[in-house]
Order: sequence, then C-alpha cells, then structure tokens
Amino acid sequence: MKRLDILPLGMVERLLERFDMPAYPDESPAGLEALYRAWCRNVPFDNIRKLIAVRNGDTSPLPGDVPADFLNAFLEHGVGGTCWAGNGALATLLVALGFDAVRAVGTMMVAPGIPPNHGSVAVRFGAETFITDASIMHFKPLRVNAAEVTRIDHPAYGVIGHWVDGAFMIRWRPWNRPEGLDCRIDSWSVDETRFRGQHEGTRTWSPFNYELTFNLVRNGGRIGVSGGQRVALDAAGVETASPLGDERMAYLVDVLGVSEALAARLPEDQPTPPPPGSRTAARGQIRDSLPISHS
Repeated sequence: MKRLDILPLGMVERLLERFDMPAYPDESPAGLEALYRAWCRNVPFDNIRKLIAVRNGDTSPLPGDVPADFLNAFLEHGVGGTCWAGNGALATLLVALGFDAVRAVGTMMVAPGIPPNHGSVAVRFGAETFITDASIMHFKPLRVNAAEVTRIDHPAYGVIGHWVDGAFMIRWRPWNRPEGLDCRIDSWSVDETRFRGQHEGTRTWSPFNYELTFNLVRNGGRIGVSGGQRVALDAAGVETASPLGDERMAYLVDVLGVSEALAARLPEDQPTPPPPGSRTAARGQIRDSLPISHS
C-alpha cells in the first residue's frame, strides 16, 4: 500500500516526472526494476554536499540524513549523497510507493575485520528478496537466492551475488579496483536511527570527506569523478581517466548535471589522511584500498 504522506506533498510526483516515468510503478518486481533503473540513470552517488558541510565545519545533521532533504537537493541541484544518505532516501521512496523496502547494513571488505561501513536497501516480495543499492548502482535489482549465485551481467555495472560462510556478498567494481570488491550484507533490516548513527560516525573521518567522488550510470556505462580524475566505464567495460584540472566546474555542470550554484561552493580536493589508528594507512597503502562507495 502506498504511503505518499511520508514525503512532502507532491515530491513523489516530481521525482517520477524527473525520472521520466509516466505513472506510479507497479508494486511488483517489474515495477521495482523500472524505478531502480530510473534512479541509477538520474540520482548520482556523490559527496558534493558532504564535502561542503564537513569542510565548513557545519555541525547540523549531515546533508541528506533526512530523506526529504536528500531528494529535494537532487531535484534542485542534481546531486545525491554517499551510502547512508542515498540508500536511506531510496528506501523511503520505495516505501512511499508501496514496496516492502527496508534499510540494510553491510561491510565493504576493504580490509580484514573492519566493522560495518555501508548502507544498502533490500526489497521483499513474499519469500523473494532483492537488493537495490543506491551506491553500487547495479541498474537492475539483484535477486538474493540462498541456493545459487545470482548475477547482473554487464561490463560496466554488473555484479555477482554469492554466499560466503553464511553471508550474502555482492561482488562489484569500484572505479579504482578493476579486480572487484565484495560488499557483505550483515543486517537485512535496520531502522532509520541506525542509519543516522552510522552516517554521523563518518563526520570525523571518511574517504568522502576530502576528495570529490561522483558515480552515475549513463549511456550504457558509468561516468564520474575519482581521485581528481574524470573517469568513465563504457558499455564494454573499458575504463578511461583524465585529469579534471580547470575543467572541473564545467564537467560537473555541463556533463554531470550539477547546478552551477552548488558546484561553485565545492571546495578543492585535499589528500585523504589515514583513518585514525590504521596500521595499513601508516604503511601508506590506504588510498589504494578504498572503494568509491562506503560511508
């Protein structure tokens, strides 16, 4: 049953218009696929608003922490957020449209023994569950099947769902890890308070507090920004990169669709320091181990 009242009046309709969806999606796997596909084509994973807030010392809730704030910023400025904000907003939109969607918590396996560091979304249809991750952006819902490996076959945004020691893993390809990375789903249903707490925990350190990151499905591939580079994965899975330099503003506005007003406030990149207490970072290896989509 739809719950349109959990978002501001008219916001769901504005979003569907922006997604070029002429009607509410059916509350079915096919309807879920249509909405998630539209989300990945339009709503980026990025840290623009977070960079502005953290760098300015803003002590109010982190941008996008409230789903309506996230969705309004997308409508007004063409930006998204990092995993806790983006997946919280996607889960809320799905619930508003009548889907049985819940927030999930996982771990990007960038190092052994690290605590959960990633928010995701699970959608249930009776006994069937699908993952629709607003950060990994795999374009089609990933079916969770206890008996077999499941996959979305695509060179640019394809993923593989597989079980390891009783935990469901999503194997995906971050910008800087062509060999792929596992995201382990640890908790299949958590509340909004858990998401907000984990989001707030990234205020003091996160790989997304220092350098611009952007990821968006476009033209059968992916485009964005990582490590000061303009990056792209074409439909064949071939990755290209070139320095942004003085073209950063033009690329953000003219290609990625960010409003000029918000892009003008974006601070310059800073080198990402090691996480507090990290032995790996002390050996100078942390930058090579971080994917684009956690925290």
